[in-house]
Amino acid sequence: MARKDRRRRRKVCGFCVDKVRQVDYKDVVRLRRFINERGKMLPRRVTGNCAGHQRQLTVAIKRARVIALLPFQTE
Repeated sequence: MARKDRRRRRKVCGFCVDKVRQVDYKDVVRLRRFINERGKMLPRRVTGNCAGHQRQLTVAIKRARVIALLPFQTE
């Protein structure tokens, strides 16, 4: 019954912790952490990003895909 008593720790936005104002589409190392092995973007509930940074992250990943820094999908 100890499981019910324990509360899940709230996820914090990694961008807010690092005081990042704009998510850069050229920072491929950071962007790769937010896509899975198939190339799909991870949702906010998984990554723990805040809403503003998740929106910026989505745009940055899409831009990086268009200029071939990130794959659209992997087989």
